[in-house]
Amino acid sequence: MSIPLIDLEKLTHETESVRSKEIKALDKACREIGFFYLVNTGMPASKMQALMREAKRFFALPQAEKSAIDITNSVNHRGYGGIGEEQLDETGNADWKETFDMALDFPSDHPLAGKYPSMYGPNQNPKDPRTLEVLQDYYVDAFEIAMKLLTAMAQALDLKDDFFTRCFVNHVTVLRMIHYPPRPNIEHDNGAGAHTDYGCVTLLLQDQIGGLQVRNRQNEWVDATPIENALVVNIGDLMQHWTNDEYVSTAHRVRASMSDSHRYSFPFFVEPDYETEVACVPSCASVDKPAKYQPILSGDWIKARLDATYSYREE
Repeated sequence: MSIPLIDLEKLTHETESVRSKEIKALDKACREIGFFYLVNTGMPASKMQALMREAKRFFALPQAEKSAIDITNSVNHRGYGGIGEEQLDETGNADWKETFDMALDFPSDHPLAGKYPSMYGPNQNPKDPRTLEVLQDYYVDAFEIAMKLLTAMAQALDLKDDFFTRCFVNHVTVLRMIHYPPRPNIEHDNGAGAHTDYGCVTLLLQDQIGGLQVRNRQNEWVDATPIENALVVNIGDLMQHWTNDEYVSTAHRVRASMSDSHRYSFPFFVEPDYETEVACVPSCASVDKPAKYQPILSGDWIKARLDATYSYREE
């Protein structure tokens, strides 16, 4: 099965028939593969290009400057992650990539930072103000796209329009920059190990190098070939829990390039307020198919997954 295209303009169209048809296509994509390309997002191409430019600038900095904001110094998992810090597939090699993570910037004395210090608190920002401005601008635009998408998903599931979006007041949504350098040897083809994402949905901007693969329901790896100015969207674990496995959180991976190419990508992990209770939605349970999962707090789930993925958080 190939990865379908979903048009955000049609999902939000003022004409009911246009909107309804695209919402049905969205629903089908979420149920059958859990991945789709999102086109006509309204995100200016110039903002995507600016993010690519600043990522290249940031990751080309001297290692000492990047390490000054090392993620291992952050209680709440913000900042720079070095090569090998993350291992998404526990059976394979460590991931051959370096990263930078940012989220909403809460002061350290904020009540939520006091209550959930491993999930809320201040960012560790790049020193260059140009890079920070581009990151913040992209975060705002990507969040707006995510809220439109979650509204359409609520409509597809016969829920109130704001069923998901109301859970994003003090959210823990993360924007990540990733740099995949050329792999160190022919055996180490693991850019990012096979994994599912933890939150509601992920919006991914990728460059034109390629390497992202999705495992379909026939257990085959399908290439998510880059489409210019499109975002690749996938369902996360929390949405799968919410929908009683109707919407599938699909495993995916990144194969490291054998060439001298450097790959850059930008996942936007859409994750709700820590205290959001994730319980089976009414339209996804029945007498014949009762809820499979116990209700869980969104933040508890994400924290547990982060703790399992990063060795430094076990200390």
